[in-house]
Parts: sequence; C-alpha cells; structure tokens
Amino acid sequence: MKIKPVATRSLTPIAAGTALVLVTYVTPMATLTATIVGVRAGVAAGPWLLNSMSVGLAAGLLAAGVVGDNVGRRRVYVTGLVATAVGAVVCGVAVDAVAFVAGRVLQGVGGAAVLACGLAVLARNFTEPRRRTHATAVWGTSVGLGITVGAVLSAAVGAAHWRGPYLAVAVTALILLWPSLTRIGESRAAERRRLDTGGLLLFASAMVLLVCALTLGRNGIHPASLMLGAAGVLALAGFGVVEARVRDPLVEPELLGHRRFRAATIGSFVLGAGVIATVSFVPTLAQTGLHAGIWPASLLVVVWSGTSVVTAFLSRLVRHPMTGPVPIAVALVVVAAGQALGFGVTNESSPWRLVPSLFVAGVATGLLNALLGREAVASVHADRAAMGSGANNTARYFGAAVGITSFVVIATHVGHDLVAGWNVAIAVSAAVSLVGAGAVALAGRSPRHPRR
Repeated sequence: MKIKPVATRSLTPIAAGTALVLVTYVTPMATLTATIVGVRAGVAAGPWLLNSMSVGLAAGLLAAGVVGDNVGRRRVYVTGLVATAVGAVVCGVAVDAVAFVAGRVLQGVGGAAVLACGLAVLARNFTEPRRRTHATAVWGTSVGLGITVGAVLSAAVGAAHWRGPYLAVAVTALILLWPSLTRIGESRAAERRRLDTGGLLLFASAMVLLVCALTLGRNGIHPASLMLGAAGVLALAGFGVVEARVRDPLVEPELLGHRRFRAATIGSFVLGAGVIATVSFVPTLAQTGLHAGIWPASLLVVVWSGTSVVTAFLSRLVRHPMTGPVPIAVALVVVAAGQALGFGVTNESSPWRLVPSLFVAGVATGLLNALLGREAVASVHADRAAMGSGANNTARYFGAAVGITSFVVIATHVGHDLVAGWNVAIAVSAAVSLVGAGAVALAGRSPRHPRR
C-alpha cells in the first residue's frame, strides 16, 4: 500500500511521542525498590511512586481531548511534550517522595495530552479507511514499543542508576518538539463548543479521587481509602447531573447509544483491568516469588510487549476490514486464554514458564491496541476526535488502576505465599478478560426494532 508522503508527515513524530509516554509509564516497575531508597521513602510509599502517573493520566485524558478539539490539537500535544519533559526532570532530581510523586503526576498530565491529541491528529490526517488502518496500526505499534523500550531501559541502567531513564525521557521529549511543530499541522473542531468547565472539573476530580482510593487500597482497606472512593463516586454522580443539564456536554449522551463507542470504551477498560494489570505484576512475581534478577523480570514484560509490537504492525496488512465490536471481543477471548496459560506456577517454576502465557496475550494485545485506537476516533464525529481518544484512553488507564489494585490485593493476601496468590489473581484476571469479551459483544449488538 503506497501512501503519499504529505499524509505521513505527522505519523512519525506522533508515534515517537506516544512511545515516549509509554516508556516513562513503565519505567518504575523494574526499579521501584531502588527508587524507594533513592527518595528516602518507606515501603508503604511504593504504590504511590508506581501509580502517581496514573493519577495525572486519569485526570487529564478527557480534559486534554476536549481542550484540544476546541483550541488546537497540535498546541495541546506540544504542551503535553513540554509537561512530560518537566515532570521527568523533577523525577530525575527528586530527593524525596513528594517531589517524585509530583513529577510523575505532571508526566501523567503531559502524557494525557500526547495520547489524546496525537491520535486525533492522525484521525484527521488519515481519513481514507485503508490509510487510517495503516496509521492506527503504527500508533498501536508505538504503544507496545514504548513498553518494550521502557522495560529494557530500566533493566539496562540497573538499580544504581534509576534516575537515568527519567532524564533520558526529558531530553527525548525536548528533541521531539521541533519535528512536532514542523510536521504536525494545527487542527481544531470546525464548530467550537462552549467548554463545560464545571463538568470537566468534576470528572477530573472523580478520576483523581478514585485512583487515589485504589492506590491507597493496595495496602488494605482503610477509612481514608473508603472516604476517597465515596468522594470520587459523588463527584462522578455530580458530573452525570451536570452533563444532563448543559448545552454542550463533554460526552454527548447519544454517544452512549453508539454501539461502536460503547464496545471500544468497554474493551479499553477490560484491556487495562485484565492483561495490563497482570503484566504489571509479572516483575514482582519473577523477582520476589521466583527469585529472578532484574533482567529476567524485565524480559518477561518484553515478551508480551514485543509480541504486541509485531502484531499491531502486521495488522495493517489484513485485507478483511476489522471494525466494530466482534474483533475486539474475539481478541479479549484470546487474551483470557493467554492469561490462563499463566496459571499453575509453583515455587520451583522457572520464570520462563510464563513465556507462552505472555506470548499469546501479547498477540491479542497488539491487535487490540490497533483496533481500539481506530475505533476510538471512528465512533465519534470528526470534530470530537480528541475527545473520543481521550475518553477511550481514560477507560484504559482507569481500568489499569482498578485491575492493578485488585491483582496486588489478591496476590498478596490470598494463599500462603506470593506464588499461590499469583495463581488465584491470574485466574480472576483471566475471568475479567473473558467476561469483558462478553460485555463487549453485548454492548456492540445493534438494537432490534419491532416489526410494524
């Protein structure tokens, strides 16, 4: 398939920016112990150091999309790169946990702008179906590539140099500013909408409160986590009330009746709550439960993410159009099958016992990265592409926050040791993926109209 060069000018910098966000997202997973020591934090601070970027992502994705559609997607995208660089510098030089967490939250907000608006720019530049398939396949490839590079980079620098990846991210983000400014054209909605500031603040508050409640809940259920969760639910309810009353809601109610939008949103949530949560715990299982070093722990993640890179990239060559809910549901079934292969680990197992599980799940994850990216922008009006991307990615990363917390709690509190807990948690997570596949299939069904 030949694509005109002018149509691909934005593809390379956006793919690079997306990969960079995922690099920094996974960076703390393999170096968490060294980071805790480096910022003089206690073990209880570990979940906050690991999950604080998710707070910024959850709060910023929908907001970045809505603002990008209104004031300019390239403008918001470039601002996100700058915020990612500044946040990375703060993390790289942090001497206490508060500064590190603040830097990670800023990275999350910046990453939200890059993810939401980058995909929206591609939707505008690639309108012909086959070209859009190519572009979203490359975008999905960059998601897996970022995770792969992040895992390898963390292992390569080792515990003694955990600050290095953050400073490398900062430099790379600044380098990407020039091609982003020169190769990405500015675009915005043809008809500007009144910004629903109240709804935006309520939704962002709800996401922050709920993610914080989930993070705090990893150490057990406490009154503080319950209060944060309740406040988050109230803020989300308030958001629903406001959206029903304003002239220009952030997410139009009729979108919830759009079968492709529903299916893509549920699919993204399940992807985060299922396999992303599972893979996030793999380094802990390998290092603590199976007594492996940092390299085997990181390379196991690479098996999953590297496989997803290849699958996402090859998906653009499929001649049969893969659109709508059915391919998403089928891919989630394959994810569940891959997770099921990870059941039955024992204390005597080699960490490489997980390779078949991660390989099968990686194949389906790569396909989902490409499919969900395309459905996120195809299921909304072109003027609302960044909002569609922001909403879809919000579902993915909020799902990941829910899934990671659930997986950690089950794995560390059920069974006589971490390996036994893993087996219970992986079974539950596979069930989540399988049930999610059914939910996607049901949500994607066309309404039946009675005969007259």
